[in-house]
Amino acid sequence: MQRAQARWLPDGKRLHLHHGPIDMILGIEGAGRNAAFQRAVARFETLLEELVAELPRLRSNDGSGVTGGAARRMVSAVAPFAPEFITPMAAVAGAGAETILQAVLDGPDVRRAYVNNGGDVAFHIGPGEVMRVAIASPVPGHVTVRHGDPVRGVATSGAGGRSHSLGIADAVTVLARGAAPADAAATMIANAVDLPGHPAIDRVPACEVSPDSDLGPRAVTRAVGALSADEVAEALDAGRAYADRLVARGVVHAACLTLRGQCVSVGETLMIEESDPEHA
Repeated sequence: MQRAQARWLPDGKRLHLHHGPIDMILGIEGAGRNAAFQRAVARFETLLEELVAELPRLRSNDGSGVTGGAARRMVSAVAPFAPEFITPMAAVAGAGAETILQAVLDGPDVRRAYVNNGGDVAFHIGPGEVMRVAIASPVPGHVTVRHGDPVRGVATSGAGGRSHSLGIADAVTVLARGAAPADAAATMIANAVDLPGHPAIDRVPACEVSPDSDLGPRAVTRAVGALSADEVAEALDAGRAYADRLVARGVVHAACLTLRGQCVSVGETLMIEESDPEHA
């Protein structure tokens, strides 16, 4: 297996970590910045091997018996959704980001930090600090998260993402207490944005697209044809109802659901500001 790689991005402030399918961007501020980067690189070197060693359990609907730190985060993140079908793999990107962020924070003098794992982000906000977090919406923008807010992770899922989706959402962005819970919740909410049986939606068994998919024979969305505005609203309403239940249970803090130019939000009011996000 190829060795883990770390290199500075052209701005000299952010670090790119790459190993197999994993690509992370790290940003760290504070007097302990240099040592924090070193801890992150050291932890990253073992991350992929740990996950690969436990893949059979992580691809199952059970996930019990895992031992690695990232794997345990994945199992914990999907637990609130039982008995619905979800495997720990739904939280792999968020859990990876959390694992590297924990290494960053295992030393002093880090004021602010983030680990962006393919768009799923874990972040640390010290006293008096804020973080601008990107939100997928018809008009790209960000929300501002402060030290006292109960949010330390953001994740986005949808039919157009890297992973397969059972639903048709263009994007669902979730804010939660951590990146792993946000990752799992974004997956499940995106699955709920749907029009079951609609003839314009092309679906195929996941195992035909990816033979080793944790979704097995479940039908995943391959393409979405023409939908009326009312049908788009109906699909979003289904996703919003599911997301509302997660907010009521405290699983997520807020979410933004988008499909074909329409957007709905749930949970804490999201004040989306149009701009290029500084972080995440």
